[in-house]
Amino acid sequence: MLFNSHVFILLFLPAVAIVYYTLARISRNGSAAANWWLVAASLFFYGYWDYRYLAVIFVSIGINYLVGLILAKPSKAALALGIVFNLGLLGYYKYSSFITEVIVNLTGLEATIHKIVLPLAISFFTFQQIAYLVDLHKGLKVDRSFRNYVLFVTFFPQLIAGPIVHHREMMPQFSSTGKRGLNWSRISEGILLFCIGLFKKVIIADSLSPWVSAGFANVDHLGLIDSWVLSLSYCFQLYYDFSGYSDMAVGAALILGIRLPWNFNSPYKALSIQDFWRRWHMTLSRFLRDYVYIPLGGNRVSESRVTLNLFLTFLLGGIWHGAGWNFVIWGGLHGVACVVHRFWSLRFKVMMKPLAWVITFVFVNVAWVFFRAENIEIAMKVISAMFGFEGVSLPTKAILRFGFLDHFGHAEPFCMAGIRDKFWSMVWLFAILLGSLALPNTIELAGRFKSQTRYAFLAAFCFILAFIHLDRLSEFLYFQF
Repeated sequence: MLFNSHVFILLFLPAVAIVYYTLARISRNGSAAANWWLVAASLFFYGYWDYRYLAVIFVSIGINYLVGLILAKPSKAALALGIVFNLGLLGYYKYSSFITEVIVNLTGLEATIHKIVLPLAISFFTFQQIAYLVDLHKGLKVDRSFRNYVLFVTFFPQLIAGPIVHHREMMPQFSSTGKRGLNWSRISEGILLFCIGLFKKVIIADSLSPWVSAGFANVDHLGLIDSWVLSLSYCFQLYYDFSGYSDMAVGAALILGIRLPWNFNSPYKALSIQDFWRRWHMTLSRFLRDYVYIPLGGNRVSESRVTLNLFLTFLLGGIWHGAGWNFVIWGGLHGVACVVHRFWSLRFKVMMKPLAWVITFVFVNVAWVFFRAENIEIAMKVISAMFGFEGVSLPTKAILRFGFLDHFGHAEPFCMAGIRDKFWSMVWLFAILLGSLALPNTIELAGRFKSQTRYAFLAAFCFILAFIHLDRLSEFLYFQF
């Protein structure tokens, strides 16, 4: 079930909220009844896409919960068993076909490569439960209620694509469900955030989707400007798609009285690659820092080891996103960029902010090409065009208006479907960039939120404009990870 669907907006979310608050109010044990209802609703939400996925998440929850009970007394063997199980489950569904393909290519052996259907959200609920087991092993005290544990893993707002949450920030909230009444201020804030996220997804991200699909389907015909329009289109499509989902997740949870962690803080304002990862997919960055980088030694070891730790952390982050050499390269590029940034910041003066922003944004934009391309060959064709190796084609209107431009390039039709005019496509992208840099983000809006008329108008504007365009229903990009 998609957040940006009529069935979710008009039926599922309102029904879940009404029954949830009713049970919390009238039941003798409001917390238990309301939470069981959320469990049932979350499992229905997950199985609505394909009920066969439920078996995988049931097995994962059951084994992790049992390992968690064993870890009531810290046990390295039990922790290792739990981590091996989680990584094995993730590896089988997500990486076994890729690994088989690599072995076949390296050895020349003949083998049939079967494409395994990837269960929804497996990357997210696997990392979430690994964090749970590690924290238990460290001696953190948690609510061991099976009901609340199932809810911690399956809570539908964050189940499919995050944020990746910690048990210590969620379980206390589930335990106090029955003690909370209707908090209209929190519900209003949730509605505002949900509407803003819906606007981001439907109006911005989905408007760029046809350009991106057509551009990557015609990489042989890309020129200099075409390739930059393509890469920037994907750069903004991915951001507004995923941040839109995260805003809707936080908003839907707030409607139910639960506060999820933030996942985005204007990442395209970043002045360094380190700053970017403090702002982009913040809960994944937190996980990689706490459960990969620090266990590897963090920055408490020699400089050469710190360099290796940084690179490995981002390489693993790239591999987590998908099974393919393009994700390996994308993660490796960010690892190298973080190493270079560390080297620069330790040895040279702080770079001027405008230059730092340009370098960071251009690097992130170029690296996204590997993230999106189906293979390395396609990615290299796009990047080659971005740096002028495939020729220069200029907007026809620009050449007609400014004749001297004819000496610098030739006019030709744009190869990306849905774009009638290169010039106006660049204007739209520039407007999106300005909005990303100048407008307050959802964290800032929530920080100053009050139930005022202007916020109601903002929510209504975003909702109405997005709702009338829900006919072009599309999946969220991070569903495939």
